[in-house]
Order: sequence, then structure tokens, then C-alpha cells
Amino acid sequence: MKVKEYKIVKELLKLAKTQTNARLARRIQAVAFAQQGYTCVEIAQMTAHSRRAIQSWVAKYNARGVDGLKEQHRSGRKPNLPATSYQRFSSRLDAGPVKDDAVATLYGKDIQRILSKEFGIVYSLNGVYQLLHRLGYSYLAPRPRHQKADIKAQQDFKKTSGGGWKA
Repeated sequence: MKVKEYKIVKELLKLAKTQTNARLARRIQAVAFAQQGYTCVEIAQMTAHSRRAIQSWVAKYNARGVDGLKEQHRSGRKPNLPATSYQRFSSRLDAGPVKDDAVATLYGKDIQRILSKEFGIVYSLNGVYQLLHRLGYSYLAPRPRHQKADIKAQQDFKKTSGGGWKA
């Protein structure tokens, strides 16, 4: 393999040792081995990486130097709920449960059902929790109160019960 000499081998190895990013350090080290004259197969055996990866790293180094070895942004999979619907979904959650939900507090399964019914999107339960995290919601919620609860009767009970229920 031919390697452009942007830096000499000593500089590359020193740079690899001082790197805080371990993945980048391994790539620099592989390029340094290639510059020393090792074959791609030998480097792959020494570093426990594939031959294809070594070839790719050397090609990137030849094209852009050490900057070519740095990781590029990965877009990843697009979310099922488009970013344009985030505001509407957040507003729906902030409004709390509606009468049709038939619950006092929205839990993961309830939110999963809302996403399916109102937004036409199917999420796994784990996906729902990840979506909530991305939107800034936490798992903590106030203690639920039933819609038909009589707050005055509860207060009266606390005053007259003598506190025996607290023990």
C-alpha cells in the first residue's frame, strides 16, 4: 500500500499515543504501520481489524491526512414521528389524559396507543420511552388522582381519622 507522507512515522505514532479518542488512535496507528511497509494483511492481524477497514483508513489518510481519519457525522435512522409533529405531540401530552383515554395518568402503553390512534405511528414501548426522553420528558409523574375524586371528603377524612392510617 502506498501512503502519502503527510507526517513521518514517529509523528504518527506519537500522535496516536496522545489521542484521547481511542478509535482515532487505532486508525492513526494502522496508517503508521502501513507507512512502515507492513502489508494490509499483516496490519489487520496486528490490530484485529478487517483488511477492508485498513484499506479504507489508508485511502482516507491519503485523501485528507489525519483529518480524514476522524469520524464523520452519522445521520442514523430517521425517527418514526417527524420533527414537524413534535410540537403537536408535546401539546397532547401536556394536556394530560382526555375522557376517551379512560385513565388518570398517561403511562407508556397509553402514549403508545395515542401515537397509534392520533398520529398513525407504531412505536415499541422502549421506543416510546426514548421518544419521551428526546423530547425532554422524565419518568417521574405526580401521584394520579381519579377524575371523580372528592378532594373535600379526602381532606375531611385526614382531619377526623386520628392519623392511625399514617402508621
